[in-house]
Amino acid sequence: MSYLQKIEYEMLPEKSFEVLHNCGGCGGKSNFVNTGRFRVNANGNRLDVWLIYQCEKCKHTLNIPIYERISPEKIPKEEYPLFLRNDEKLAKDYGRNFEFFKKNQLNVDTKNISYRLVSCEREEDFMDTMTEGTVVSIENPFRIHVRPEKLAAELWGISRTRIKKMIESGQLRVEEREKTIEISVLEV
Repeated sequence: MSYLQKIEYEMLPEKSFEVLHNCGGCGGKSNFVNTGRFRVNANGNRLDVWLIYQCEKCKHTLNIPIYERISPEKIPKEEYPLFLRNDEKLAKDYGRNFEFFKKNQLNVDTKNISYRLVSCEREEDFMDTMTEGTVVSIENPFRIHVRPEKLAAELWGISRTRIKKMIESGQLRVEEREKTIEISVLEV
């Protein structure tokens, strides 16, 4: 398909992901949030580094391993001092990495992710972009799980029901890829 206009956005989480985990303090499943702190522990000539999460209700902690029993030389030199001073940005970066949670077999609370869409080019009134031949490409590097019709409704400021009808009638086409969602306006 040739298009007249391609508009690119990036979907960025506003905060670290919350984790659903059994809480020893509450005695059941609870949401754990990123504290923005790390724990670095030496055991002989090996180091452990954890990102500390905390139960929203009772403040019980969950240490999520970043490195375990690793030689200090194998930790990236630029990261080590950041772990020691509890660098907020690094904690946020780990807290928004689905692969990190997957590696640690933890469940991210995908219903509780707040995000924002950032224009890769310019700010504009999005209603003006619903013209035939427009393709809206939304990069999703953090793999946030959002229904495409919800995104379209949010971008154009119309109801999800109307967006669903537009998809069913062939006015809009939605294509989901691993890290990208494309919404094409086929007819208005």
